[in-house]
Amino acid sequence: MNKKAIILLSGGLDSATCLAMAKAAGFDCYALSFDYGQRHNAELDAAKRVAASLGAVEHRVIKIDLAAFGGSALTDANIAVPVDGAMENEIPVTYVPARNTVLLSYALAWSEVLCADDIYIGVNAVDYSGYPDCRPEYISAFQAMARLATKVGVEGSALHIHTPLIRLTKAQIIAEGLKLGVDYSLTTTCYQANDAGEACGVCDACRLRAAGFAAAGVTDPTRYQANQ
Repeated sequence: MNKKAIILLSGGLDSATCLAMAKAAGFDCYALSFDYGQRHNAELDAAKRVAASLGAVEHRVIKIDLAAFGGSALTDANIAVPVDGAMENEIPVTYVPARNTVLLSYALAWSEVLCADDIYIGVNAVDYSGYPDCRPEYISAFQAMARLATKVGVEGSALHIHTPLIRLTKAQIIAEGLKLGVDYSLTTTCYQANDAGEACGVCDACRLRAAGFAAAGVTDPTRYQANQ
């Protein structure tokens, strides 16, 4: 019997690659996505496609309401998504307060129930280091907390949070995913995709994705909105 792993699956390029990497490592993969009040549901549709394509044993979508607090361009319609690039040494307005802590906590709860000692998350500190909850020291701190705060941890289980993309460039992530058979046309990365999943082409997420495909020397399969 293969070991089980929880994979946080947003429907974007990075998390799809994480799922493929976990599968290649021999894990039975349980994908976990969140309807947290983000601007669009296109990424959740993408997550369903990716989970099916890469053979997740189970895929759950959990509804929570981070939009109740707002504070981010991704959860508050009154805050515009920036299209001029991120400011250096400044946390972008697309940062969702405490999002990864909340999502990892849900993954931790499910991992205890499944007796899964492994959680995968597609955080990256190279191409986009503006988010405080994408840093290696944050992941290490959460892992230490998780081992103290859970029944399985206290009883000796060595929970491990895998961040296989954390030191990779976007081009390296894409190259690795293609080797593992990821179909990136199924993914949605844009911060303001329309209902059909078509990308805006101008937000920071779109810029990084397009630059990654260009640097990797492969065709960008992203579907863009007609006005782009």
